[in-house]
Amino acid sequence: MDYQKISGETFKMGTNKGGFPEDFEGPQELVTVTNFEIAKTAVTNREFGQFVKETNYKTVAETKGNSFVFQAFIPQDKQSQYLHPTGAPWWLVVPGASWRHPFGPDSDIEDILDHPVVHVGLEDAIAFCEWAGAKLPTEAQWECAARSGSTTEYPWGDELVVDKKYHANTWQGKFPWENDALDGFVGTAPVKSFAPNANGLYQMIGNVWEWCRNPRYVPLLDFNQRVYELKSSDKLKGEFAIRGGSFLCHCSYCNRYRVAARNGADYQSTSSHLGFRCIKEDY
Repeated sequence: MDYQKISGETFKMGTNKGGFPEDFEGPQELVTVTNFEIAKTAVTNREFGQFVKETNYKTVAETKGNSFVFQAFIPQDKQSQYLHPTGAPWWLVVPGASWRHPFGPDSDIEDILDHPVVHVGLEDAIAFCEWAGAKLPTEAQWECAARSGSTTEYPWGDELVVDKKYHANTWQGKFPWENDALDGFVGTAPVKSFAPNANGLYQMIGNVWEWCRNPRYVPLLDFNQRVYELKSSDKLKGEFAIRGGSFLCHCSYCNRYRVAARNGADYQSTSSHLGFRCIKEDY
């Protein structure tokens, strides 16, 4: 993996406008991070495959035997055979879906090796990071790197689309049934599909949600007062932070592809749009 050095700084984390009050995005706080390095891209299928090849690791989805697959990836005449969670009929519980088989047991990753790995739970991400001599970022580190010195809604400005040009892989159309794919992608995109931010980091916004190592909705001030660590020997429970939004985010439903936006997922959650990237803290 290719890493970018991020110099320690004090920055304004969160937002004082917009967003979702229940996500505790504000009030904005001054938060300090020390030097770290962050991978320029989310972990890819190719990279995760090398990890599995060397360790024979079995993921959460493979162990439990299923994962959440977005409905558009399953033929319409087969969708009725799968369970879906209450209130979210666009998700299907598909037996055999995993990082190796992202759209179900008959699918593979041979043509999407440069896409971000998905269907990975928090413990899968931690295991990969330990193998790679890395860690997951905290939300403070993630947001600092994503902002790259900016104070705008997105790393590139305050508008999602600039001069009819898309800067991230998100949803266009009427969520969740009509995707116009004006950005060029219905599902995940190769990790270097859009221009990087000022730090040289690709797709911190959109494409896939990225696991962080702190619990969900930690007060912003806590990032100055506590050190959050996470390792494979920890007994995980509850929800942990995820950042960045995904290809499924749309302003009508999940306007959480903003830099300050916060979200979380159960530590065992696995799905078509959940991945991660690594950091190092040793420089």
